[in-house]
Amino acid sequence: MLVQHQSDVDELFDVKNNFFIGNYQQCINEAQKLKPSSPELTMERDAYLYRAYIAQRKFRVALDEINGSSPSELQPLKMLADYFANPNRREAIVTDLQQSANRGNQDNPNFLIAAATIYCHENNLEAALTLLNNANHLECLALKLTIYLKMHRVDLAKKVLKQMQERDDDATLTQLAQAWINTSAGADKLQDVYYIFQEMIDKYSLTSMMLNGQATCFIGQGKYEEAERVLQESLEKDSNNPVTLINMVVLSQHLGKPSEVSNRYLSQLKESHADHPFVKEYSQKAMEFQRLVKQFSCT
Repeated sequence: MLVQHQSDVDELFDVKNNFFIGNYQQCINEAQKLKPSSPELTMERDAYLYRAYIAQRKFRVALDEINGSSPSELQPLKMLADYFANPNRREAIVTDLQQSANRGNQDNPNFLIAAATIYCHENNLEAALTLLNNANHLECLALKLTIYLKMHRVDLAKKVLKQMQERDDDATLTQLAQAWINTSAGADKLQDVYYIFQEMIDKYSLTSMMLNGQATCFIGQGKYEEAERVLQESLEKDSNNPVTLINMVVLSQHLGKPSEVSNRYLSQLKESHADHPFVKEYSQKAMEFQRLVKQFSCT
């Protein structure tokens, strides 16, 4: 009989997997009840715990609990929480990032993920890619892949996906990365993407991330009623999810609904997620439009 050794078991599988699929509360629940077998695993568990709280916008947990005596691997997560919790400190935090990178943090995946996330939020994708350039951590690769997709470089994203598949073809992150690339490929691949998300829903749990993935497939296929059904289900799970609200704004336009419907979702998005990149870009374009209106009305 084949005996599975303890070293073959990923003690953090449920913690990490729930984080990756956007089930942040379950990630927290699993982390709190887990008793890791080593200090290294305890640190890694705590990292996902704090990141899940940050994803829920509960920044105070990381800010209060990560202190000078906490492991150095966790310190970047306090920086990440500080960045999102205190907009007035963002410029100083970004200024400190390069110095932190020069202090030997390249071997700390939490630093690479936190710093690259901040750079992405600052729309400095080149700086984020520079940080992640030599990283082989699976989650760093996934983040690099999403940045290439933001830059519309599907060709480079596919090369990163190949690296991820060589590392672990069956990993949840690798499967998600495949879905993201297929979504960017257009209508021919959207049905395959839908099945990837459905398989994860059946295997793990239903989350807003999974539902938004399916809604994107439906919108891309022109199946707007199906998309609306899925997004309504996502709103029931989390009425304030920014991606769901953005998709509802887009879908309302496709469905030809009255302008006040999409404006309602947009107002909620602006109120609850004022610093979201979509809101920032929308506000900039609205200001530019008003400037042009004023300019041409005076000629």
